[in-house]
Amino acid sequence: MRDYLDKRCLEEAEYIIKTGATVRKTAKEFGLSKSTVHKDVTERLYSIDKSLYKRVKKVLQKNLNERHVRGGEATRQKYLNMIKCKNKK
Repeated sequence: MRDYLDKRCLEEAEYIIKTGATVRKTAKEFGLSKSTVHKDVTERLYSIDKSLYKRVKKVLQKNLNERHVRGGEATRQKYLNMIKCKNKK
């Protein structure tokens, strides 16, 4: 069982590094919960491969720092779509 978890952690970590994906996007890609992916790449990965853990941590920190920008843009698009729908009526 441990080998399966180790392999899954490594696959998730490689995916995050290669694509710059968020935990949410990675969870969707692998069919797992966000909590599982987060635990895999923050806790389990540390004991498996510390250098890979550090690289993943940088990507996750970058995503965290940009989170407010992506959220603001999503809200902006939402309201622009609402305005377009009202103007079509």
